[in-house]
Amino acid sequence: MENFRKVKTSEEESPLPFPDLPPDVVEMKVKEGSKIRNLMNFAMAQMELKGSRQIVFSGCGRAVTKTITCVEIMKRKLGGLHQVTKVRYKTLLEVWENQDPLLGGPAQNLTVHKNVPSICILLSRDPLDPNQMGYQPPEPQQELEAQLVEAEDVSDSSTKRLKRPLPPPCDTLLTKKLQVQVPDSPKSSRT
Repeated sequence: MENFRKVKTSEEESPLPFPDLPPDVVEMKVKEGSKIRNLMNFAMAQMELKGSRQIVFSGCGRAVTKTITCVEIMKRKLGGLHQVTKVRYKTLLEVWENQDPLLGGPAQNLTVHKNVPSICILLSRDPLDPNQMGYQPPEPQQELEAQLVEAEDVSDSSTKRLKRPLPPPCDTLLTKKLQVQVPDSPKSSRT
Protein backbone atom coordinates (compact mmCIF):
# COMPACT_ATOMS: atom_id res chain seq x y z
CA MET A 1 0.00 0.00 0.00
CA GLU A 2 3.01 2.33 0.17
CA ASN A 3 2.67 3.04 -3.57
CA PHE A 4 -1.02 3.93 -3.33
CA ARG A 5 -2.75 7.14 -2.28
CA LYS A 6 -6.41 7.66 -1.46
CA VAL A 7 -8.10 9.76 -4.14
CA LYS A 8 -11.79 9.46 -3.25
CA THR A 9 -14.05 8.42 -0.37
CA SER A 10 -17.81 8.11 -0.66
CA GLU A 11 -20.47 6.51 1.47
CA GLU A 12 -23.30 4.40 0.17
CA GLU A 13 -26.61 6.16 0.53
CA SER A 14 -29.05 4.41 2.82
CA PRO A 15 -32.49 5.47 4.02
CA LEU A 16 -32.97 6.75 7.55
CA PRO A 17 -33.84 3.90 9.94
CA PHE A 18 -36.97 5.66 11.27
CA PRO A 19 -40.35 4.74 9.79
CA ASP A 20 -43.08 7.35 9.26
CA LEU A 21 -40.85 10.42 9.14
CA PRO A 22 -42.32 13.46 7.41
CA PRO A 23 -40.67 14.14 4.04
CA ASP A 24 -39.44 17.57 5.14
CA VAL A 25 -37.63 16.36 8.27
CA VAL A 26 -34.27 18.09 8.79
CA GLU A 27 -31.30 15.70 8.62
CA MET A 28 -28.03 16.91 10.08
CA LYS A 29 -25.21 14.88 8.51
CA VAL A 30 -22.29 15.27 10.89
CA LYS A 31 -18.84 14.79 9.36
CA GLU A 32 -15.48 14.39 11.04
CA GLY A 33 -14.45 17.95 10.17
CA SER A 34 -17.79 19.60 10.97
CA LYS A 35 -17.75 22.44 13.46
CA ILE A 36 -20.15 21.87 16.35
CA ARG A 37 -20.96 25.59 16.55
CA ASN A 38 -22.07 25.67 12.89
CA LEU A 39 -24.13 22.50 13.24
CA MET A 40 -25.85 23.74 16.38
CA ASN A 41 -26.61 27.19 14.96
CA PHE A 42 -28.38 25.66 11.97
CA ALA A 43 -30.18 22.95 13.98
CA MET A 44 -31.38 25.39 16.67
CA ALA A 45 -32.65 27.79 13.98
CA GLN A 46 -34.62 24.95 12.39
CA MET A 47 -36.20 23.88 15.67
CA GLU A 48 -36.86 27.32 17.17
CA LEU A 49 -37.35 29.75 14.29
CA LYS A 50 -38.80 27.50 11.60
CA GLY A 51 -40.82 25.44 14.06
CA SER A 52 -39.62 22.00 13.01
CA ARG A 53 -41.05 19.27 15.21
CA GLN A 54 -38.36 16.65 14.49
CA ILE A 55 -34.69 16.60 13.56
CA VAL A 56 -32.31 13.73 12.79
CA PHE A 57 -28.58 13.75 13.52
CA SER A 58 -26.47 11.14 11.73
CA GLY A 59 -22.76 10.44 11.62
CA CYS A 60 -20.42 7.55 10.90
CA GLY A 61 -16.88 6.56 11.74
CA ARG A 62 -15.00 9.18 13.70
CA ALA A 63 -17.98 11.55 13.55
CA VAL A 64 -20.09 9.39 15.90
CA THR A 65 -18.91 11.13 19.08
CA LYS A 66 -19.46 14.58 17.54
CA THR A 67 -22.99 13.50 16.57
CA ILE A 68 -23.76 12.47 20.15
CA THR A 69 -22.31 15.73 21.47
CA CYS A 70 -24.61 17.77 19.19
CA VAL A 71 -27.65 15.81 20.35
CA GLU A 72 -26.83 16.27 24.04
CA ILE A 73 -26.32 20.02 23.57
CA MET A 74 -29.67 20.32 21.80
CA LYS A 75 -31.48 18.30 24.48
CA ARG A 76 -30.12 20.56 27.22
CA LYS A 77 -30.86 23.80 25.37
CA LEU A 78 -34.40 22.98 24.25
CA GLY A 79 -35.54 20.45 26.85
CA GLY A 80 -38.55 18.16 26.57
CA LEU A 81 -37.24 16.30 23.51
CA HIS A 82 -38.01 12.63 22.95
CA GLN A 83 -35.12 10.61 21.50
CA VAL A 84 -34.72 7.41 19.50
CA THR A 85 -31.21 6.14 18.78
CA LYS A 86 -30.33 3.62 16.08
CA VAL A 87 -26.86 2.15 15.65
CA ARG A 88 -25.86 0.39 12.43
CA TYR A 89 -23.00 -0.08 10.00
CA LYS A 90 -22.43 1.92 6.83
CA THR A 91 -20.27 0.99 3.89
CA LEU A 92 -17.63 3.47 2.76
CA LEU A 93 -16.07 3.14 -0.69
CA GLU A 94 -12.44 4.25 -0.92
CA VAL A 95 -10.62 4.56 -4.23
CA TRP A 96 -6.83 4.24 -4.06
CA GLU A 97 -4.60 5.15 -7.01
CA ASN A 98 -1.27 3.46 -7.75
CA GLN A 99 1.52 6.03 -7.66
CA ASP A 100 4.05 3.74 -9.38
CA PRO A 101 2.26 2.14 -12.37
CA LEU A 102 4.04 -0.41 -14.51
CA LEU A 103 6.01 1.02 -17.41
CA GLY A 104 3.72 1.71 -20.33
CA GLY A 105 0.69 0.33 -18.47
CA PRO A 106 -2.41 2.18 -17.30
CA ALA A 107 -2.68 3.53 -13.78
CA GLN A 108 -4.25 0.94 -11.53
CA ASN A 109 -6.96 1.83 -9.05
CA LEU A 110 -7.95 -0.19 -6.04
CA THR A 111 -11.47 0.05 -4.54
CA VAL A 112 -11.87 -0.80 -0.86
CA HIS A 113 -15.22 -1.36 0.87
CA LYS A 114 -15.10 -0.47 4.57
CA ASN A 115 -17.83 -1.13 7.12
CA VAL A 116 -17.82 1.61 9.76
CA PRO A 117 -20.14 2.16 12.73
CA SER A 118 -22.89 4.70 12.19
CA ILE A 119 -25.44 6.35 14.46
CA CYS A 120 -28.77 8.04 13.70
CA ILE A 121 -30.58 9.94 16.45
CA LEU A 122 -34.10 11.27 16.07
CA LEU A 123 -35.13 14.15 18.36
CA SER A 124 -38.81 15.04 18.50
CA ARG A 125 -40.96 17.56 20.31
CA ASP A 126 -43.90 15.19 19.84
CA PRO A 127 -44.12 11.99 21.91
CA LEU A 128 -42.66 8.88 20.28
CA ASP A 129 -43.44 5.21 20.84
CA PRO A 130 -41.80 4.34 24.21
CA ASN A 131 -41.71 0.63 23.24
CA GLN A 132 -39.46 1.38 20.29
CA MET A 133 -35.89 0.07 20.60
CA GLY A 134 -33.50 2.92 21.51
CA TYR A 135 -36.16 5.24 22.97
CA GLN A 136 -35.23 7.76 25.67
CA PRO A 137 -37.89 9.93 27.33
CA PRO A 138 -37.26 13.64 27.91
CA GLU A 139 -35.38 14.56 31.06
CA PRO A 140 -37.55 15.99 33.83
CA GLN A 141 -37.55 19.79 33.79
CA GLN A 142 -36.16 20.00 37.36
CA GLU A 143 -32.99 18.12 36.38
CA LEU A 144 -32.49 20.35 33.35
CA GLU A 145 -32.82 23.50 35.46
CA ALA A 146 -30.33 22.14 38.01
CA GLN A 147 -27.85 21.37 35.21
CA LEU A 148 -28.27 24.87 33.76
CA VAL A 149 -27.70 26.51 37.16
CA GLU A 150 -24.62 24.34 37.65
CA ALA A 151 -23.32 25.28 34.19
CA GLU A 152 -23.85 29.00 34.92
CA ASP A 153 -21.91 28.70 38.19
CA VAL A 154 -18.98 27.16 36.35
CA SER A 155 -19.09 29.82 33.64
CA ASP A 156 -19.17 32.63 36.24
CA SER A 157 -16.04 31.32 37.93
CA SER A 158 -14.32 30.73 34.60
CA THR A 159 -14.62 34.43 33.77
CA LYS A 160 -12.30 35.03 36.69
CA ARG A 161 -9.89 32.50 35.16
CA LEU A 162 -10.48 30.04 38.03
CA LYS A 163 -12.35 26.78 37.79
CA ARG A 164 -12.91 26.73 41.55
CA PRO A 165 -11.87 29.03 44.39
CA LEU A 166 -8.47 28.49 45.92
CA PRO A 167 -8.34 27.26 49.51
CA PRO A 168 -7.20 29.79 52.14
CA PRO A 169 -3.44 29.80 52.72
CA CYS A 170 -2.19 27.57 55.49
CA ASP A 171 0.24 29.26 57.92
CA THR A 172 2.27 26.12 58.49
CA LEU A 173 3.04 25.84 54.79
CA LEU A 174 4.04 29.48 54.46
CA THR A 175 6.44 29.53 57.41
CA LYS A 176 8.15 26.25 56.65
CA LYS A 177 11.38 26.66 54.76
CA LEU A 178 12.91 24.16 52.48
CA GLN A 179 16.11 22.82 53.95
CA VAL A 180 18.58 21.19 51.66
CA GLN A 181 21.67 19.48 52.89
CA VAL A 182 24.57 19.19 50.55
CA PRO A 183 27.09 16.51 51.43
CA ASP A 184 30.60 17.77 52.03
CA SER A 185 32.68 17.38 48.96
CA PRO A 186 36.00 15.70 49.41
CA LYS A 187 38.75 18.31 49.67
CA SER A 188 41.57 17.84 47.32
CA SER A 189 44.98 18.46 48.67
CA ARG A 190 47.54 20.23 46.55
CA THR A 191 51.16 20.02 47.04
